[in-house]
Amino acid sequence: MSPNSALLTTAVLFVASLAPLNVQELNAQELGGQNPDAQKQLLTSDQAATKSAADTKNEFIKLFDGKTFEGWDGDKTVFRIENAAIVGGQLKAKIPHNYFLECDRLFADFELRLQFKLRGKNTNAGVQIRSKRIPDHHEMIGYQADLGQNYWGCLYDESRRRKVLAGPEKRQLEKVLKKEDWNDYRIVCRGPRIQLFINDMKTVDFVETDPEIPLNGRIAVQIHGGPAGEAWYRNIRIRELDEK
Repeated sequence: MSPNSALLTTAVLFVASLAPLNVQELNAQELGGQNPDAQKQLLTSDQAATKSAADTKNEFIKLFDGKTFEGWDGDKTVFRIENAAIVGGQLKAKIPHNYFLECDRLFADFELRLQFKLRGKNTNAGVQIRSKRIPDHHEMIGYQADLGQNYWGCLYDESRRRKVLAGPEKRQLEKVLKKEDWNDYRIVCRGPRIQLFINDMKTVDFVETDPEIPLNGRIAVQIHGGPAGEAWYRNIRIRELDEK
């Protein structure tokens, strides 16, 4: 071997020794220096961290803190906070028109849970989903999970098609509905499908077929125009759902 060849070989070997290990090799070296129990513990810790991040993404968050209107927009002369609940309307005079208190966030696919009760004779109210405020107007447009009168548990299309899209069998709903007390409302929206549940009874399973209808929007609570009455809402929480 000539002197030049020897020098070249030495240089190549030196450069190769400086080349970085890939991530897998580094992990293998790190784990190789630990006993099997330590290796298992490290891997389990990594898996737990990954699972924790996934769970956090889909956990329920509060939309209403029970104390303030932070994150909500609407007429505060009509809506108030009492006993950790949002209360719309009043019992002493007629409600002149519909009023909405809307959340300032947009949601698409989600599971919304809350509790409600209505006070007054013939009171009507509801929960807007995938909705938006009509500019310079008191109304909102979008789906409503309806409450009261003959609309308990129905899905109504507010200010758009202006009709009931789906609803429960009334005699079955009467078995679980507590008209003078708190009830649970569960609302699930995923893609074009909307499901409503009152006290764990499914009242609506609707699939939107109109491609022009938006599948996202704001959430709001309503007190309907009409006779004196109040709509109470509390424990409002939501979790966003992964697309499927």
